Amino acid sequence: MGVKIAKPAFPGVSASVRARALLRSRPAGGRWRRASKALAPVGFIALAALVDAVAILGAALVSPTLYRALTLGLAPSVESVASIGTIAALLVALSTIQRGGYDRKHYLVSSGQFSRALSAWGFAILGALALSFATKTSSEFSRGAVGVFCVSGLVALTLGRRALVDAHAMLRRTSLAAPRRLIAIGFEDCLESLMGDLDWRREGVDVVSMIALRDNQACFADDLALAAAAVRMRRPDDIVLAIPWSRASVIEACIDAFLQTPAEIHLRTDGLLERFGEAKITRLGPIVGLNVTHAPLTRLELLEKRVFDIVVASLALIALSPLFALVALLIRLDSPGAALFRQNRYGFNQEAFRIYKFRTMTTVEDGDSVVQATRSDPRVTRLGAFLRRFSIDELPQLLNVLLGDMSIVGPRPHALVHDQQYVQRLARYARRHNVRPGITGWAQVNGHRGEISSDAKMRARLEHDLYYIDNWSFLLDVKIMLLTVFSRKAHSNAY
Repeated sequence: MGVKIAKPAFPGVSASVRARALLRSRPAGGRWRRASKALAPVGFIALAALVDAVAILGAALVSPTLYRALTLGLAPSVESVASIGTIAALLVALSTIQRGGYDRKHYLVSSGQFSRALSAWGFAILGALALSFATKTSSEFSRGAVGVFCVSGLVALTLGRRALVDAHAMLRRTSLAAPRRLIAIGFEDCLESLMGDLDWRREGVDVVSMIALRDNQACFADDLALAAAAVRMRRPDDIVLAIPWSRASVIEACIDAFLQTPAEIHLRTDGLLERFGEAKITRLGPIVGLNVTHAPLTRLELLEKRVFDIVVASLALIALSPLFALVALLIRLDSPGAALFRQNRYGFNQEAFRIYKFRTMTTVEDGDSVVQATRSDPRVTRLGAFLRRFSIDELPQLLNVLLGDMSIVGPRPHALVHDQQYVQRLARYARRHNVRPGITGWAQVNGHRGEISSDAKMRARLEHDLYYIDNWSFLLDVKIMLLTVFSRKAHSNAY
C-alpha cells in the first residue's frame, strides 16, 4: 500500500478544458450510449409504477369476490370498486414518484417495503375516499367491499414490490442488471476512510479493486500509470478518486489519466458533504451548482400532511367538544381567569402565531419574560396539574391545526423569548422552523419534555426534532400519535 509524501506539481492546461475537448472528440455513438443510460432509471420507474398499478387494480377487481367469500356468500353481489382502484393506483404512483420512491436503490432489499407501501397507500385511500365523497359517488360502492379493498390493496401493493425486489435481485445475478463494478483509487488513509463501514453491495455496487497511490512525487507518475493499466484491464463501470480536495493538482493528473478509460469518474468529498445525504449537482436556471439541502417535504407530501391534519383535527374537535366544555367550566370554577391561555410562539418559517391552551396556571406570561414551569411549580393550579399530567391542556391546539398554524405532529413550539435564546446558542436549531410545529412530536414521545434546564437537554430534544424533519413519513406520524396515547415516555416529565 502507499506511503505518504510531498505534494507534486502538475503544470499544464486545466483538466476541465482537456475533458471538454475529449468529450467533443468522442464518436456520435457515445451519445446514444449515454442517452440509453440516462433513460434506464426512467424505465425502472415506469416498471415499478406499472407493478404497483397492476397490484392495486387486481386487488380492486377481486375485492367484491373476497367480500362475498368472507360473508360466506350471504352478502348480495356488489358493484366493482375498480374506479376507486384506478384513482388509488394513480395517487400511489404520483406520491411515490414525487418522493423518489421508485429509485432503484429502494428495490435492492425487501426490508422497508411494507412501511413505504403503507405510507403511499394511506395517502391514496384517503384521497380516493375524499374524491368519491366530494363527487357524491361514495354511496354507489359497498362499504364492505371498499373495506376489503383497503386491506387487500395494501397486501397486494407490498407483495408486488417484494416481487420486484426478487426479480431485480435475479437480474443482478445476470449480465442484464449486474452490480456496478467500482475501483477505488487514492491515498491509503483516504481509501480506508472511504471503505469504512459502507455497505456497497446493499447499494448495488461491487468494489472489484482498491488501488493505493504513494504520496511521493518521485513515485506518483509510475503509480498512476500502473493504476490506469489496471483500470483498463478490470474494465470497471465507475472510478472513485479518494483524494483530498486540497490536492487539486493530484486530482487533475488522475482525471487526465482515467479520462482515457470508458468508466465514470467520481470525486469523493473530504467529509464536507457527509452530513448532507442528498447532496447532488443540479442546474438552477442558467447556473450549475452543488445542492446540499432540500425541502423537508415535497408539495405532494405537504398536501398529504395537511389533508391528514384537517381530517384528524376536525373529527377530534367534534368528538371532544363535550370534554372541552367541561374542562372550560372546571377551570373557571377552580381559579379566576379565562379558560383559554394564549401565547405567542414561532411557527413555520419562524412566523409568529398565537397558540391556544387550557389555562393551567394562575399567571399568564408572554413577551420578554416567560418562566418555564418546574416540578411542583406554585403557579400551577390544582386542576392545572391534572390537565398537564395527561396533556389535556394541549387539546385546544386542534384549533391552531385547523387555522394552519400547527400540525398534529411536529416539533413543539417554544415561547418567543426562549426560541430566540436557543437560536443563538445551538447550531441548526432554526431548522425546527422548516416544518409546522406540532401538538405532539418525536422528541415528546421519547421522553424529552418538561423543563429545559440545560443546553444538553435542549440539544437532545433538537436531535429528535431534526430526525423527524429528515425522516418524515405518513407512517411515522401515525406511530407518533399512537405513542402519544399509549407510551409512558410520552407522559414522563409532564408537570
